[in-house]
Amino acid sequence: MALLLASASPRRREILVTLGVPFEVQTVDADEGELPGEGPAAYLERVVEAKLALALPAAAARGLGSVLVADTTVVLGETMLAKPRDEAENRAMIRALAGRAHRVMTRFAVTGPGGKVARTISTEVHVRALDDAEIHAYVASGEGRDKAGGYAIQGLGSFLVERIHGSYSAVVGLPACEVAQALVQVGAIPTFPLPR
Repeated sequence: MALLLASASPRRREILVTLGVPFEVQTVDADEGELPGEGPAAYLERVVEAKLALALPAAAARGLGSVLVADTTVVLGETMLAKPRDEAENRAMIRALAGRAHRVMTRFAVTGPGGKVARTISTEVHVRALDDAEIHAYVASGEGRDKAGGYAIQGLGSFLVERIHGSYSAVVGLPACEVAQALVQVGAIPTFPLPR
């Protein structure tokens, strides 16, 4: 039974490929704007449900019986750090993260013949102290422009991260362990790992 991944993220695709799960891709355009007074958990729940509502009819139209959607946010204190608008904002984000811990929260929802599973996975990320030259050089690389929080742990941005507590793949964009379990639970795949 084929799975629809409703995401434009190449990183989420790479994680599913690594897991050996067959899937097709179709992007959905849900409103990802933050509402006034909305906390990170409520934000992720709302956005993921909105993506799922758009993805279900798209999957049905393609004859696909299962859907996977996800969203990731970076949280410093109680402030969500979205994708930076420009290099100045990217530098400000990295400067704010430097020498501190923050949370990366990824929520996913998966549906299949056996129902639906939705979970939020939170990982604590510790960024080392950085000097201005390092911050400027990293931002100039352009890697963080389209990433929540302005950095990519799986790329050049790995040099920023001292340690994490939690799921590495959830920081990248999809918690592999929990998603694999959920895919089996909802009947999207019969077992895991799938036979090769």
